[in-house]
Amino acid sequence: MSVLAKQSASFEHGSQPSVPRHVAIIMDGNGRWASARGVPRAEGHRRGVDAVRETIRAAAELGIKHLTLFGFSSENWSRPRDEIELLFGLFRSYIRNDLRQLDEAGARVKVIGRRTDLPPDIRLLIDEAERRTDANRRVQVNFAFNYGGRDEITRAVARIAAEAADGLLDPEAVNEGTIADHLDTASIPDPDLIIRTGGELRLSNFLLWQCAYSEFVFLPIYWPDFRKDDLEEALGLFEGRSRRYGGIGAR
Repeated sequence: MSVLAKQSASFEHGSQPSVPRHVAIIMDGNGRWASARGVPRAEGHRRGVDAVRETIRAAAELGIKHLTLFGFSSENWSRPRDEIELLFGLFRSYIRNDLRQLDEAGARVKVIGRRTDLPPDIRLLIDEAERRTDANRRVQVNFAFNYGGRDEITRAVARIAAEAADGLLDPEAVNEGTIADHLDTASIPDPDLIIRTGGELRLSNFLLWQCAYSEFVFLPIYWPDFRKDDLEEALGLFEGRSRRYGGIGAR
């Protein structure tokens, strides 16, 4: 049994650990998954979409109320144009093909990130998905698409500055709450747990403001191989953590 499996054994014995309210995932490793199997990178991205579907189902079954998935970063524009078009095409297909199932499953869809750079048809699909699922409450699925943590904070600061210049906001009154209220995630609780697949040990500009007290789990598997068992293992690790928020905590 792996170290991860040992620390999440409570799942195997039928007792579900306390579940974090918000889990965020950096979905990494599609290209390396494809290279390891000698297939095109496009196949890795397609299989990654299958993992998205399974993870959303698993999150709802496990009682996770907020799931954030990092799909396309503001830095991914540096990739080859054909790969960018593939990623956009997969996002289009996913929303068109899966929106009805997401809605029927009680999933509320929200997209965070800079929308102005996206093609008009994708912006329309995002608007439709958010509008159609707005009343759902079983699980909120936040897709970070064309998202970067620094860009998000920069846009928030620009909005705050504009409001101050218009006399709508007193600069002396700006605090952490003001900034949080101007982020893309204004209505979303900070992530309790951030999972990264692919074996890399970095945050990659993801939820920089929101992750101040998040717990992290880094998994060596590539994203297309991510399954409910892997999510359960990460939750088992989370359960064993002591979250002190700068305090001493229980001893």
